[in-house]
Amino acid sequence: MRFMYLWVLAAAALLGGCAGNPMQVSPTQTIPAAGPESAQVVFMRSSFVGKMIDASLYDVTGGQTKFIGIMANGNKVNYPTTPGKHTFMVVSEAADFLEADLSPGKTYYSLVTPRMGVWKARFSLWPVSTDPKAEYTSTGKDFASWVKDTELVGNSPRSLAWFESNKSSVEEKRAEYWKEWQQKSAEDLAKRTLHPQDGL
Repeated sequence: MRFMYLWVLAAAALLGGCAGNPMQVSPTQTIPAAGPESAQVVFMRSSFVGKMIDASLYDVTGGQTKFIGIMANGNKVNYPTTPGKHTFMVVSEAADFLEADLSPGKTYYSLVTPRMGVWKARFSLWPVSTDPKAEYTSTGKDFASWVKDTELVGNSPRSLAWFESNKSSVEEKRAEYWKEWQQKSAEDLAKRTLHPQDGL
């Protein structure tokens, strides 16, 4: 049974991975403060489950697909952007989304979490909320370790080339899974949204 489980994980890694993370380690590991007229989202990934498999991140606000980067286990990516409403997407063998309403001058955090299927590696984006009762919260003891134990990375020529080579597949998954996302209830969407007050 254990052998079969490991075989499934290995197969998922081959199918869903990015053949080694092509991102580059940032020269400084300090996350700068957001400017007074901008906002930023820090995406973090720290989990043993699915650690062999990478996922890619996008800003898909307004139907556009802007590549943010590739998330390997133990990494984080800082994404400076404009205040206001955004939709973010994570892609592996499937796609999932995160809504956001960002205030100027604030830094927001999101966790990239794996959820293993039988054959496919799937990931979700979860907001890190200031609400202490939320599933993932910046007020809990785990938050400091999420930030401390992940390495800040940024795009490189290799990661940008990876996106250019995989654009069509990414667009297909965005279109397919966006239909499912739109079927979520208002309550479910509220739980999958970075709200203005979640900024730090």
